[in-house]
Amino acid sequence: MEKSLIPNQKKTYAKMPKVKNLEKLKHPNSRKMMSLAKKMNKEEKKNNNKLGTHIKQNLIGEKILWFKERIPEGCVILSKGETLELIETYLARFDEELEQIALKNSVGQRKNRQHASREDVINITKKRERDEFETCGLEMPDLMDVHQMEVLRNWNGELRFLQHFKLKRIAKKHLQ
Repeated sequence: MEKSLIPNQKKTYAKMPKVKNLEKLKHPNSRKMMSLAKKMNKEEKKNNNKLGTHIKQNLIGEKILWFKERIPEGCVILSKGETLELIETYLARFDEELEQIALKNSVGQRKNRQHASREDVINITKKRERDEFETCGLEMPDLMDVHQMEVLRNWNGELRFLQHFKLKRIAKKHLQ
């Protein structure tokens, strides 16, 4: 027996069950899923950029705070010689820690180095900062400018106020 459709008879389809999570039902190559994936990638990139910005701000903030803590009390501006001396002290700030690591490595009969990763990071940082200072210049607040010194003295260490600083690249050749 053949089933024939009567002209006015409606075809009935099985209703799909209601599912709370619609993503399970969408085809992976559908337009909606592609759009959703695009939005998720955009959000992920935005968050990664924010994270990179926060890391960079932290590094700059630490550097400025280091200089702020070592500026002589009551000093209006620093001379070129004083600035050079302060920068040399900044570049040598890890020397004591490197000596401690070398001392720990010399004691005992170990085949591998203790604290090797920290030592490598310090050496890479020192080399990069030294190269910057001797070529294009180290980025830091201008300690030879009255206005910038005042901003530095009044700064309380909050990263949101970093925008008030005008960072300048100071090279070794500018200070000699």
